[in-house]
Amino acid sequence: MNIPMTHTTETHGSKGDSYLGRYLDTLAMVERLHRLLLDVIKDEFERLGIIDINSVQALLIFNIGENEVTAGELKTRGYYQGSNVSYNLKKLVEADYMHHQKCSIDRRAVRVRLTEKGRGISRIVSDLFKRHSVVMNDQTILSADQIAELNGTLRKVERFWTDQIRYIY
Repeated sequence: MNIPMTHTTETHGSKGDSYLGRYLDTLAMVERLHRLLLDVIKDEFERLGIIDINSVQALLIFNIGENEVTAGELKTRGYYQGSNVSYNLKKLVEADYMHHQKCSIDRRAVRVRLTEKGRGISRIVSDLFKRHSVVMNDQTILSADQIAELNGTLRKVERFWTDQIRYIY
């Protein structure tokens, strides 16, 4: 998605002066927030001296949690793009963060679940997010009502984008 800042200002006037400008600001913010989240996770792992896993893989492990899933399920849940999932799952299996086995129903599909080592990574990410939630609440960065409103707004955008993929307006 990488929307260059010059694109928003040069093509559409001053940022925020129109609905389109505000929408482009939102798109850029979503992208920056995702990259920042990955940087936050990366910094946590560097502080802990964990260097054999990257932030994308750690987030993938966190999202799998206690579930047993296929790469296709991760894609349909909207967490990851095609080859990115397959590549990272392969690396995580090789590094003993995940078990894998062929699905008994569809032998082409491979189901993955976390090993104890993977569950340890999931706990680290979970603890990081718990610490963030405590600090954000204590410092009143976002109230519970504001988070609920933000989540509702983001779900509306998610539904709109999903509809754009499924049904062309």
